[in-house]
Amino acid sequence: MRALFTVILAGLSLCEIPGSTRAADAAALTLEDAVRLAIDRHQDVAKARAAADALKGKIREVRAQALPEIKLESNATRWRDPSLLNASGLDKFPEELRVALVPSAANLFDYAVTVKQPLFTQGKVGTALRLASIEAEGAVSEIDRAEQDVALATVKAFYGLLWAERYRTLVAETQEQKKRHAAMARTRFENGVATEVDVLRSEVAVANGDPDLVRAGYAIKQARAQLNYYLGRPLDADTQLLGSFEERTWEQPDLAELQRDALRRRPEMQRLRIAERSADTQLSLARAESRMRLDFSGSYGMMARLPQNLINREFTRWTAGVNFTLPLFDGFKRNGLIEQAVANRRAARLDREKFEQQVQLAIQQGYDDLQSAAESIAAARATVGEAEQVLAMMQNNYRYGAATTLDIVDAETSVSVARTNLLRGLYDYSVSRANLRWSLGLTPWE
Repeated sequence: MRALFTVILAGLSLCEIPGSTRAADAAALTLEDAVRLAIDRHQDVAKARAAADALKGKIREVRAQALPEIKLESNATRWRDPSLLNASGLDKFPEELRVALVPSAANLFDYAVTVKQPLFTQGKVGTALRLASIEAEGAVSEIDRAEQDVALATVKAFYGLLWAERYRTLVAETQEQKKRHAAMARTRFENGVATEVDVLRSEVAVANGDPDLVRAGYAIKQARAQLNYYLGRPLDADTQLLGSFEERTWEQPDLAELQRDALRRRPEMQRLRIAERSADTQLSLARAESRMRLDFSGSYGMMARLPQNLINREFTRWTAGVNFTLPLFDGFKRNGLIEQAVANRRAARLDREKFEQQVQLAIQQGYDDLQSAAESIAAARATVGEAEQVLAMMQNNYRYGAATTLDIVDAETSVSVARTNLLRGLYDYSVSRANLRWSLGLTPWE
């Protein structure tokens, strides 16, 4: 899935005009431009990438447990040790010898290179390294998931702004139509072929349409602010769109095949499979706790009372040893870790099974929503044609006195409702298609 996103985004980048940042700086955006900008800039994607970088550091930290630890140590000490005077048989020594044995303060200088290296850890270090590597794979899936989520939200915001702009255009056209009819009614009233009631009805219809126009304008402002949020632009940026609603039919009606494809592609599914592998590895790590281990330690350096002797080879000091550790009783710590790991593995399996069912349900609902929107579009298109025909007939009848203003208002309302239903159907179809593609683990746009 990540490779698919990378190829698509790289292709979009190659299409840019050299020496320009068209998608970043130009006001007008296509859907592809908007998605690419959102993925590049949104905090959720950046956060997922930062988490992946952190896991790279975690892998290095775990790998360090299998590598030697080398340090340079140096000490300068002034000390006086009366240990000999505390010996139990010192009283039997002659007096003159006891006086000679009185200690005096002395200096001691040393430096050495120390080395520590695990030799055998019952597989604990190797298991921890595998666990960190598995979690790093999961971080890549989290990036894929963040990119898909941001892409879907951006697609919805894009279509939301597109719908708001077209809805305002529709409301404005309806309002202009009402104004034309009001002017016609006043002209007919002045010519004595219409009543004052016709004029008042027409003017009331115009006045009632003004709030709808205002609300439609603010809806554009809000939709544009939401899209700008995902694009990483100022909320009041004058972002303009290039594109239209998606109307292509879905070519793959086999739900069982769609569900299999989704389970193979979805980054969340990949992450849950990785979580199961991680749980298995954590169980192995728990079993390696409180087991036998061997460690090597050694040092090489110099120790002398006088600083000038620190370069004299006769004052060389070195050590080498192997430390063997076999825990006999750890207070049942290892058993507790194993119980936790077994429970976590079972929980990971249940999460995967639950998500499989959620994917199947989401695909079923997404496909039903897509079909419902398609049928709504077909019905709305037929209704728009009929409503426009009725309006034209009512207008002609009104010119000859065979219809009233109320008939015109009713016909205009029917046209407005039919056009709004068609616009809503186009929006619902585009969003449903994006949701279905997202549920399948595909890019929400085409």
